[in-house]
Amino acid sequence: MATQTVRFLALMCTAIAMAGGIAHLLELHPKMMLSREDYRVVQQIYQGWAFLGIAVVGALVASAVLVGLERESKPAFYLSLVALACIALSLVVFLTVTFPVNRITQNWTVLPQGWEELRRRWEYSHAANAVLYFVALACLTLSIAES
Repeated sequence: MATQTVRFLALMCTAIAMAGGIAHLLELHPKMMLSREDYRVVQQIYQGWAFLGIAVVGALVASAVLVGLERESKPAFYLSLVALACIALSLVVFLTVTFPVNRITQNWTVLPQGWEELRRRWEYSHAANAVLYFVALACLTLSIAES
């Protein structure tokens, strides 16, 4: 019963964390075409998205616990381990690429010189995280089938 609960939490938290990344991925192309001022205005819609961090931490913790619970079931263990690695890597991408850009732009309220390169880094870091969460979700789903 505990394993089923942890699986459910890992799946739900990962899916919620992935939702933000998928939204960014789907809007990437049109946003890259926006003018400086339009981009600054559009970026204000992300106020409050920091709460997705709760789902990210939940996905990380639940997946780590799941790896421990599934250590006897090798296929499920390895799939859960890959999911955990993807979630951890998404945090590395966020902390080394996305977050520094947020700081430089003061959460996109200021567009400094070279803002286009900052936009590119920010947008592509979210696209990379969408892929990482997709792989994590797929691995978690497959791990349930293997258990």
